[in-house]
Amino acid sequence: MVEKILVVDDDPGLLQLIQTSLKQDHYDVIVAAGGEEGLRLLSETKPHLVILDIMMPHMDGWEFCGLVRKVSTVPIIMLTALGSQNDIVRGLRAGADDYLVKPFQKDELLARVSAVLRRANMPPPSAKAPLRFGDGELIIDPTDRVVTLNGEALDLTPTEFDLLLFMAHRAGRILSTEFIFENVWSYDSDANLESVKWYMWRLRKKIEKKPSSPKYIITERGVGYRFIPNYGQTQKVRAG
Repeated sequence: MVEKILVVDDDPGLLQLIQTSLKQDHYDVIVAAGGEEGLRLLSETKPHLVILDIMMPHMDGWEFCGLVRKVSTVPIIMLTALGSQNDIVRGLRAGADDYLVKPFQKDELLARVSAVLRRANMPPPSAKAPLRFGDGELIIDPTDRVVTLNGEALDLTPTEFDLLLFMAHRAGRILSTEFIFENVWSYDSDANLESVKWYMWRLRKKIEKKPSSPKYIITERGVGYRFIPNYGQTQKVRAG
């Protein structure tokens, strides 16, 4: 089955560039020059993925994304020249699955598209089934709350386990620091956003062979973190 991708951008040159690149990679590409046309084509064509520019007249990408999320779970990759943490987090909060900061390379675009589509096509993980990563190197057992690395059980605190499991269930997605904090820590906790960074450092010390060059827990600078289910599938590995 050829996967359909809807590209929404008011820049004709960029639309043409993205369309050509995706068609060369054998995707069926639909283009829209603005948000209103994009919403109509979304309803008519039922794409497997949306690539969405943020800065558009009349209806910007944040508004478009919010409207889409009321009716659809289609994956969305945002394109933005706004590389600040607040702008990117705003896009992720609106419901985007990933983002690319302009200018970007063709290979990076195709890699992100492939990763998001692959993740979207995966069956949802069972709440009780063990999760296996790195060809079985890392195993997370939600039922017994045990994590093994190369066959040896790791000594994780309850919070460390909850944090790792939360990220593993959302493997491949960019998770903002705020989103992680709000979902892993209880409201009566004395922790704060800095606790996320601290616990990520602790987890890397326990599950990564080289914490300074992590394979699993990758930092998306200024935004948050991404758990890589099969290390080596991303081209831009960030520590931090």
